[in-house]
Amino acid sequence: MTAPSANEADPPRPLRLALLGCGSVGSQVVRLLHEQADDLAARAGAPIELAGVAVRRPDLQRDAVVPAELLTTDAMGLVTSGDVDLVVEVIGGIEPARSLILAALEHGASVVTANKALLAEDAGTLFTAAEKAGRDLYYEAAVAGAIPILRPLRESLAGDKVRRVLGIVNGTTNYILDRMDTSGAGFTEALEEAQQLGYAEADPTADIEGFDAAAKAAILASLAFHTRVTAADVYREGIVEVTASDVASAREMGSVVKLLAICELVDSPDGAAVSARVHPAMIPRSHPMASVREAYNAVFVESDAAGQLMFYGPGAGGAPTASAVLGDLVTVARNRRDDVRGAGESAYAQCEVLPMGRTRTRYHVAIDVDDRAGVLAQVALAFAEHNVSIQTVRQEGRGDEAQLVVVSHRALDSDLSATVDSLRGMEEVHDISSVMRVEGDQE
Repeated sequence: MTAPSANEADPPRPLRLALLGCGSVGSQVVRLLHEQADDLAARAGAPIELAGVAVRRPDLQRDAVVPAELLTTDAMGLVTSGDVDLVVEVIGGIEPARSLILAALEHGASVVTANKALLAEDAGTLFTAAEKAGRDLYYEAAVAGAIPILRPLRESLAGDKVRRVLGIVNGTTNYILDRMDTSGAGFTEALEEAQQLGYAEADPTADIEGFDAAAKAAILASLAFHTRVTAADVYREGIVEVTASDVASAREMGSVVKLLAICELVDSPDGAAVSARVHPAMIPRSHPMASVREAYNAVFVESDAAGQLMFYGPGAGGAPTASAVLGDLVTVARNRRDDVRGAGESAYAQCEVLPMGRTRTRYHVAIDVDDRAGVLAQVALAFAEHNVSIQTVRQEGRGDEAQLVVVSHRALDSDLSATVDSLRGMEEVHDISSVMRVEGDQE
């Protein structure tokens, strides 16, 4: 007796999907599920059937047409119904997202999430639950929108040692700093323009104060260095203190100011350690990251074997983020169909996460001083007393005053900070008009 042909075989059972949230990202997920249904089924090995969409306001007008019978305000009831195979969470925030994801995993569903805040705060709990349930937890959309960066770190570079991840991971701040550089606008003016164009929220605090980028830095560092890093471990400075004169000074140095997420694997007396920080920094215009304009994102990775890699593209927006969600969804659907599980958490290294004071960096310091003999020597002595070596000094006269622009060699951030405090207390120093870190060039 011959086996039935492919045409005679029973079609695969549809995989039922619960969608949590139907805002700008969720509505695009619904659209792509509808428009690409046949292709998604072919790639996943089974049709993906929308079982329900949890929303807070069922009567709200939405970009995607969702059948009214699929809308529900009972998100918990949806994920614990027992007939859901896959859950996509795009509501954001800590709660109820955490409880919903944990309940979904406990009831046998695999999960795709774009929730950077939750992953940066409590990824360990989620991964532990996924492992216990034998299900997938994927989250490519949590960092840099459509740019594929988490999967390369987790899978493609799994056989390599990543040394450094340098990222522009917030489009709002990149747009603001780009406008300050190209037009000479001040921070407030550039922010207002970003809000008018829809690049910045009415309340831009999470972006301009660096909270959004810090959450993404925690996720990147965790993956790159196989160590649990939370947002609380990430040193954070926003861009609200960046002035037009800072940007102009960077331009004079052949540099540009960017808000950078910097994750590094460094040597310490106790072995390898991790540094994770977010702050504005000057980088040379020759660096690939300097060319990232407007609201785009980019992530620059340095590893032992692969060398330098750069990932670039739109870092936010409904459709780009939905693209990353659908990519994960196909993978977890395929795994669910084959009853296998993809890569889980890798936190075996358990490296120490260094505080900012123990991180080595460089400073650009603009110092307004008396324009008389011996002042430069006194300033240089202040640097030397804190074990900080000077790389370059530029001096400009201003009548009875002068401005010294000093760029240091790499030193402990605590020593650099102490140097600036010492300078502020000197009689010869009238003002410290700018302090900014410098990244990306060779010493």
